[in-house]
Amino acid sequence: MSVYDTLARLGVELPPVSAPAAAYVMAATTGNTVFLSGHIARKDGKVWAGKLGKDVDTETGKAAARAIAVDLLATLHAHIGDLNRVQRIVKVMSLVNSTLEFTEQHLVTNGASEFLVEVFGDKGRHARSAFGVAQVPMGACVEIEMIVEIA
Repeated sequence: MSVYDTLARLGVELPPVSAPAAAYVMAATTGNTVFLSGHIARKDGKVWAGKLGKDVDTETGKAAARAIAVDLLATLHAHIGDLNRVQRIVKVMSLVNSTLEFTEQHLVTNGASEFLVEVFGDKGRHARSAFGVAQVPMGACVEIEMIVEIA
């Protein structure tokens, strides 16, 4: 089954790709590996701001992480032209804007991880890091970057 058929079945439409907010590119390829820059959480076109453990709960953070995964796929599609070229999601790194007391960064990041497995099956299973950080650019609640192997 095509990745695009799976996305349609999930009711997911890839959004327009965001431009870089500073001096970097959204994706870079070396060999058959694509490195996707960190994408921040957005909702309704605006920064999805907040701090986990203060004004954002785990389930909302998980939804934000899933939304970022959709944005990452949009960037990947724009960069490589066809998501069916994905051989494997290699690594996901998640930065969760959280209080010192918040310890569920891994559960927040599951929003992205679970979505990637839904879309790519076993090719979507990846290595991962989930960090709690004091702040994310523009006050976003989550930022995620990804490494992908392509054909």
